[in-house]
Amino acid sequence: MRIDKMLANLGYGSRKDVKKLLKDGAVTVNDEKVKDPKHHVNPEQDAVIINGEKVEYKEFIYLMMNKPPGVISATEDSQFETVVDLLEMEDLVFSPFPVGRLDKDTEGLLLLTNDGQLAHRLLSPKKHVPKTYFAVIDSEVTADDVAAFNKGVILDDGYETKPGELKILKSGITSDIELTITEGKFHQVKRMFEAVGKRVIYLKRISMGPLKLDETLELGEYRELTEEELDMLVNYEVR
Repeated sequence: MRIDKMLANLGYGSRKDVKKLLKDGAVTVNDEKVKDPKHHVNPEQDAVIINGEKVEYKEFIYLMMNKPPGVISATEDSQFETVVDLLEMEDLVFSPFPVGRLDKDTEGLLLLTNDGQLAHRLLSPKKHVPKTYFAVIDSEVTADDVAAFNKGVILDDGYETKPGELKILKSGITSDIELTITEGKFHQVKRMFEAVGKRVIYLKRISMGPLKLDETLELGEYRELTEEELDMLVNYEVR
């Protein structure tokens, strides 16, 4: 990889900024000063140092975000703030994108990455990766609802969902539930409850496959996945 491309990708500035760094003699590769922006390096093997600081190269980035309500799960939008707008420049340079979508008013776990292969595996309908949501419902959720969800319900467009695992955490005038589904139809959780005559008034995704939301993340905050979390995701197989 060209040295100017690598450093620009890692957030050391534009190609123009990087060329100036090189010209000023701030960059060494394997203890030798490099001034030519076309100089090729092996990011995995060569020791690249800028102003005495070793450059840590990585090709992919994996971020866990606690998505806040009111923000769109997209890379850009002409009207609304997107999840990518919440990222720091040092992470933006990797051009991450959200893996799947959460509705604008839905909170919780969102994975952002630039690893298209992993994203495809997690989103493929053939994989049936389970996603679990916590929700508050505007009325009493009953054992009949649990049974209905366990069979699959008919949505407003006639589509019959795959079975969903509904757990009642608290039932009353309003009910707290957890729902695990293996599909990602548009507004699916809300539409499943509408199918049994009920309404979702709060929705939060708490897990996706083996990845669980870090509850210490405030709304709008994010962090890189730990090695353990990434390893679980990469090696995840739906049983």
